[in-house]
Amino acid sequence: MPEGSSGQDAQRDPRLTLLLKGVCMGAADVIPGVSGGTMALILGIYQKLIDAIKSFDLAWLKGLSRLDARIILTRPHFGFLIPLCTGIAFSLFFFTRVVSLPVLLQAHPEPIYGLFFGLIFGSILILLEELRQGGPINYLVLSAGVAAGFVVFNMVPVETPEAGWFIFLSGMLAICAMILPGISGSFILLMLKKYTYVFNAIGYLQFSVLVPFALGAATGLVLFSRFLSYLLHEHYRGTMLVITGILVASLWVIWPFQERIYGSAGSEQHLIASSPYIPGLSTPGLLFALGMIMAGLLLILLIHNFANYRMAVEE
Repeated sequence: MPEGSSGQDAQRDPRLTLLLKGVCMGAADVIPGVSGGTMALILGIYQKLIDAIKSFDLAWLKGLSRLDARIILTRPHFGFLIPLCTGIAFSLFFFTRVVSLPVLLQAHPEPIYGLFFGLIFGSILILLEELRQGGPINYLVLSAGVAAGFVVFNMVPVETPEAGWFIFLSGMLAICAMILPGISGSFILLMLKKYTYVFNAIGYLQFSVLVPFALGAATGLVLFSRFLSYLLHEHYRGTMLVITGILVASLWVIWPFQERIYGSAGSEQHLIASSPYIPGLSTPGLLFALGMIMAGLLLILLIHNFANYRMAVEE
């Protein structure tokens, strides 16, 4: 999936397209096990996203302190970030308050997870094809990514406080996971026992929770985006191989057929553990889930081929 890296290239995307991509990223972040970073990678804007976040740099802060309107308004990649973040915010509100994805996931998990499984599986195939050159070292780096992913995905949820400092820390960790393909911010919140707590706060605008969470997320973005940007620009192949390995490990979590255990948090039910299994021919919803897997796979292949066609035409 070819991606540009400059701010100018990032802002050439049609704003409506970026808005819709933001909606997709927000919807992905509501689903435990699916990463908004994964969706950005699937949609071909991952490196642009990291560079756009990084554009809020020291020079911008100095311009802000001097009230230099030119630097404040032109240095960050607002043409990219504003429509994308608008789509993410709309999606988070819509899929927690209007059409509750967590509720739909509990009632119909197989087809929804099946769609994302197909999207991620197709992305893995494309990435492996593009990164196939490099020799045996590729397999070692890829395996390291798979191992790291399995370690994270098999961590056991722990009891945690609801104090402001911990909500701040949860925001930092969740946003880092959100922009790292393969590891879901929602999954991290589940491990920290803050999934229902935070998404209820989003749905009901509880600012006592949202403010420290947002501050933590902003801090995580500033620090982690710079680290990722450095890796992508200086060690692109190795970084993408590790990311691909994490995506491979995430298939374990996204596989639609799981024995799921739900727990109560006030009046809400939320997923606390799951264990994948191989379905039998008589498993309810088997054909629907498999159909959604194929739909996701075909969709990502169409997106990839369309992106390649556009590049060929523009050249």
